[in-house]
Amino acid sequence: MTVVIATQLRPDRLPYLEQMHASLTRQTSPWEAVLVLDGAPPENVPAQIAADPRIRVLALPRPVGAACARNLGLNLVNTEFVNWADDDDIFPDWSLGVRLAAFTDRLGWVAGYSEDWLPDGTTRVWECPTPPGFHAAGDVVTYWPLPQDTIPIGPTTILARTRLVRAAGGMGGLVQGEDYMAAVGVTNLAPGVLLPLPVYKYRKHDGQMTQGEQYDELELAARQHAHAYGHALRNAFVAARAA
Repeated sequence: MTVVIATQLRPDRLPYLEQMHASLTRQTSPWEAVLVLDGAPPENVPAQIAADPRIRVLALPRPVGAACARNLGLNLVNTEFVNWADDDDIFPDWSLGVRLAAFTDRLGWVAGYSEDWLPDGTTRVWECPTPPGFHAAGDVVTYWPLPQDTIPIGPTTILARTRLVRAAGGMGGLVQGEDYMAAVGVTNLAPGVLLPLPVYKYRKHDGQMTQGEQYDELELAARQHAHAYGHALRNAFVAARAA
């Protein structure tokens, strides 16, 4: 399996990236990673990460934004499974292994809960609106009734078959909320399982790139686009099966 991480190698986030890498080294299943540098110079990659043969570095010549960077990183994925990740978060030690073990030939994805990782070091489990257990293709997006509602599943908690991630368009092309597109796309294309245990730690801190000063300006519009995409895709499959 491959973990795709986009980063701008901002100095304040480099210690977080090192911790993300350290969490990967503790995983119980073999893994690879693609580290996409969103306009950042490759010589700024921390030495222990640059020296890890499991990590391929893709240095983009200019900043393109998280969605595009991740999509270009997807080009380098050769494994059957892929997981998106941010450069300031970490995986619990069992994360990749427990989800990989849950796969059957019938399933296209396996996800779990995420934990908010607070500045004081404590964690708080975020249980997404989608209930645990098996979900048929198209089921997950029904737990997202309105764009402004809580998203139905944690995008970075999803380990998915790479062919499905590509078929879903990867991360779309939004300047924010691109991971909403990824989540509803993949879960519309194949059945999957949501495990009732945390598989991803989402770091809450002042330097979060997803919630900067301009976050609120486009968040609703991004949600509306991803919500419409998810429900339209589901409706198209429902209509096709009924024909």
